[in-house]
Amino acid sequence: MSVDNLSGLAEHNEEIVQDVLQIVEDASQIYKLPVEELKAKIKAAGADKANEQGMFYALNSVDMGAPKWTYVAARFYLNQLYTQASENRAYSRSLKYGSLYKLIQKLTEENVYSSKLLASYSEEEINELQRAIDPEKDKLFSYIGLFLLADRYLATDKKKNVYELPQERFMIIAMTLMMNENRVKRLELVKESYWALSNLYMTVATPTLSNSGKAFGQLSSCFIDTVDDSLDGIYLNNWDIARLSKDGGGIGIYFGKVRSLGSAIKDFEGNSSGILPWIRSINQTAVSVDQLGQRSGAVAVYYDVFGKDIMRFLDLKTNNGDDRNKAHDIFTGVTIPDLFMQTLEETDENGKSIGEWHVFCPYEVKKFMGWKDEHGNPLGLEDFYDEEGEDEKYFTEKYREAVANPLLPRKTYRAMDIMARIMISQLEKGVPYMFYRDEVNRQNANKHIAGRGRTSIFCSNLCTEITQNQSPTLIVEEYKDERGYNHIVRKPGDFVVCNLSSINLPKAVRANVLDRLIAIQVRMLDNVIDLNTIPVAQAQDTNQKYRAIGLGTFGWHHLLAIEGIYWESEEAVQRADELYEEIAYHTIKASMELAKEKGAYPVFEGSEWQTGEYFRRKGYDSPRHVELQEQIREHGLRNGYLMAVAPNSSTAKIGDSTDGIDPLYNVEYAEEKKNFKFKVTAPELDHVNYEYYRKARHELDQKWSIRQNAKRQRHIDQAISFNIYVRHDIKAKELLDIHKTAWKEKLKTTYYVRSTSQEEIEECEMCHS
Repeated sequence: MSVDNLSGLAEHNEEIVQDVLQIVEDASQIYKLPVEELKAKIKAAGADKANEQGMFYALNSVDMGAPKWTYVAARFYLNQLYTQASENRAYSRSLKYGSLYKLIQKLTEENVYSSKLLASYSEEEINELQRAIDPEKDKLFSYIGLFLLADRYLATDKKKNVYELPQERFMIIAMTLMMNENRVKRLELVKESYWALSNLYMTVATPTLSNSGKAFGQLSSCFIDTVDDSLDGIYLNNWDIARLSKDGGGIGIYFGKVRSLGSAIKDFEGNSSGILPWIRSINQTAVSVDQLGQRSGAVAVYYDVFGKDIMRFLDLKTNNGDDRNKAHDIFTGVTIPDLFMQTLEETDENGKSIGEWHVFCPYEVKKFMGWKDEHGNPLGLEDFYDEEGEDEKYFTEKYREAVANPLLPRKTYRAMDIMARIMISQLEKGVPYMFYRDEVNRQNANKHIAGRGRTSIFCSNLCTEITQNQSPTLIVEEYKDERGYNHIVRKPGDFVVCNLSSINLPKAVRANVLDRLIAIQVRMLDNVIDLNTIPVAQAQDTNQKYRAIGLGTFGWHHLLAIEGIYWESEEAVQRADELYEEIAYHTIKASMELAKEKGAYPVFEGSEWQTGEYFRRKGYDSPRHVELQEQIREHGLRNGYLMAVAPNSSTAKIGDSTDGIDPLYNVEYAEEKKNFKFKVTAPELDHVNYEYYRKARHELDQKWSIRQNAKRQRHIDQAISFNIYVRHDIKAKELLDIHKTAWKEKLKTTYYVRSTSQEEIEECEMCHS
């Protein structure tokens, strides 16, 4: 719409005024809010400032007594977006949404959108999809949700001018993810995906939300690599993570195979500098190679509690000691076997912990112990884990063999001294994460790749919810071709990729749409695998090999509150059990249905999905589970890994709900990030559900949270981003008891330990699906 002449400007301003007055009227009628003062301020502001004045008035009015002002503020903000988009795209503002086809044309010309959209969809098809766009769905957003969506994810032109609107972002995502589907049913699948997104029944991961349809960036959230004990392995890992980080991927790295400080190099004793210099190098890569110009790279490094450099590793992020031995910008995680936790429980007659713990260099273990795999390759302690049976304690047996070998160098500590160092770092910096390696590998549905007792999963990702098979990539040959070009031949390892999406529990459960929603959600995730262009070849290969996805959830506390269930209750524990069993059933079924249509993942044969061991281990023996198991045996499963619960911070706010499985911070608080600070309240807060929100997260008994999560974990084939919330003055014995409880309840991982004294922890945006 042109506003160059005075009459056009007057008409334009009149539209704005009418919309603003309608919002005020709706606030009075729908939300029962007092609006007389607001009306007066708007009249005084005039057309140019009416939206802005209304928005700030509404934002400043949000509190426990009137939480619905957030939706009024969102409506004013929407009005601004509609105005700016209509001006930039030259259509009548009264339409709210202009031509989708012209939008795609324009942003394709600007090289913002990928040319694949126009190549894949005809103008007629795009026009049909435009008719499915429902502007009324914009009214579902709270202010903070709309602000985050507009600020971080809506496509603009190169000058950052507003072009794309919220429902168009959802439609572009749907079009992108269904691009390669059969044309006979493709438009219906696009509309079904749009239905799921526009109703806020689900969200996609940050990279998918941001990069779908774009000419740049990839769609997956996180990647996990295993570093080989060689100079080539270390530097090539650094190169790989730099390439992934620049496209917006969060990184998890396992460093437990790299030789420790003082070990031999080429038989020269005492020459190894250990893992710290290499981790510091990765820290510098994370800082130097930023993610799409928006933030520093995000990397988590994991190390074994039985590794010889463990104490130095635990001091990487603490404030004390020599800063030359620090890596302040990476995150840390410790992989812990059952035997270590059992050793913590060894006490004398006075109850003092006396258990000894020996730590070894992985290179020296291979050198002195002589363990080999079936191909003659040397094995270390990290290559074994304990199964359930007493005769299957593979790690424990190998650890005791190592301890008994008088030639094998080691350091010996009181196990409690190591645990104390872990807890000190957690209270100061929130990390290290805890990775219970035996439980992770016991529950691995694809352990057939390495075999029982042989470690397939060495660590998790940046947010501790991904647990998939991994192995190092090796250089096997270097040669010069006939042109004189030098080549390095790498034997690819399993380089993990996580593709995430999450169910908005309050909205989906209340609407009773879980079965319909999960069916389309799993298809969307599966399509990400084929659409993605990952710059690291072995990651691309692994993505296709396992076709792993991570369907998760957010809004758990929100759901409990609207269902009238106290967090600290048996009812909440039982609700977690039954709800996640239902989600798991529909997820497995959806993947089976996709396998019927498109085929099973390449290494399905021999997996616990194929043998039925997965169902037996979970106790899934109901008639519907028995039938599903038989269908999987016949048709296969499309995805080797299925479920993972990510933190869901940013996109949970877009969905107008609570983060992941976390309890709410408080009933009313200030939400603050780098470029905003808003007052927010618990979602859908009223005088009835206030009772179920009112206890702040640090006041809750963490053992109730652990018990809920244990029930949830039973049904999740991967892991869960599970934060522990404690007061800053917690006693060491109490925190230790929390960790022991988590281990005994068979949690696979725990994420941050968040104490009331910590500053805001910088988190990875990539997994906030």
